[in-house]
Amino acid sequence: MPALFAGIDGGQSSTIAVVLDERGSLLGRGTAGPSDHVDEPATTQRAAEACESALKAALAAAGLPAGTAPTAVVVGLSGYDGDWHGREPAFGTATVRYKHDTVIALAGAIRERPAAVVIAGTGSVGYGESAHRGAIRVGGFGYLFGDEGSCFAIARTALAAAMRVTDRGVLTDLGSAALAFFDCPDLRGVARAVALRQIGRPQLAGFARVVFDAARLGDPEAAAIVDDAAAALAGLAQLVVEQLGDADVPAVPVAFVGGAMDNAELRIAVARRLEAATPLARVVAPAFEPAVGAAFLAFDAAGIARPA
Repeated sequence: MPALFAGIDGGQSSTIAVVLDERGSLLGRGTAGPSDHVDEPATTQRAAEACESALKAALAAAGLPAGTAPTAVVVGLSGYDGDWHGREPAFGTATVRYKHDTVIALAGAIRERPAAVVIAGTGSVGYGESAHRGAIRVGGFGYLFGDEGSCFAIARTALAAAMRVTDRGVLTDLGSAALAFFDCPDLRGVARAVALRQIGRPQLAGFARVVFDAARLGDPEAAAIVDDAAAALAGLAQLVVEQLGDADVPAVPVAFVGGAMDNAELRIAVARRLEAATPLARVVAPAFEPAVGAAFLAFDAAGIARPA
């Protein structure tokens, strides 16, 4: 059996796995549900099952027989703090490494160092690596205390604004859109469903798409929320870039990844704000998705040189 290298991007909304061969060719890609482990009990199997399912789907897409064990697997997990919460996934290989999702995102996005990446999906976080001084992480304090500029934060801000004015008997356009999106009769019903976890974080973050659409169609409230998100994400990137840059580093490449960055207006606004804020930043398109970055790190874990 030829060497196989698997990378898994375990996010709060979905899990993506890829399988590469020793030349770096993409053999298969698979997806599964969220690997979010925040607020889950110590016995949770949620993240393990999502990672196992995504890898199984990737191996099947590659045309490999069931039970095939990759040479090495690297899992990047949102909010990973050095300990796996709950049951660990079983991949059938002894070489398994776990990383924070920022590490795999940068490994896939940019090859050179120093470099920086900002993830803006359900949550948000900034990360950078220097050729000499190690790693830097900013933000990423979670949905209660941070995640500025993320899909969750955009949705939360829009809903909170709509909820405040309903006490004056006003239902804004975004408020009306929220009732349809969450299939609730009123906004108090939305708040109650969130508190009871009938509406989870991924579903709540999904409302950001409605806010993006409203902003594009000229809703001033939505446009202001998206603009604030752009400022927050540019701020995360600026913090990382300014800590990486020095007299020997004329520019630091920065990539933005995650579901929020699928919105062209937000992506352009973030790039403009960052480049205006610091001449050290050079915004670049990510070369590969985070799951591929995890697969590149699987080469390292196996002690095999990454493909050119």
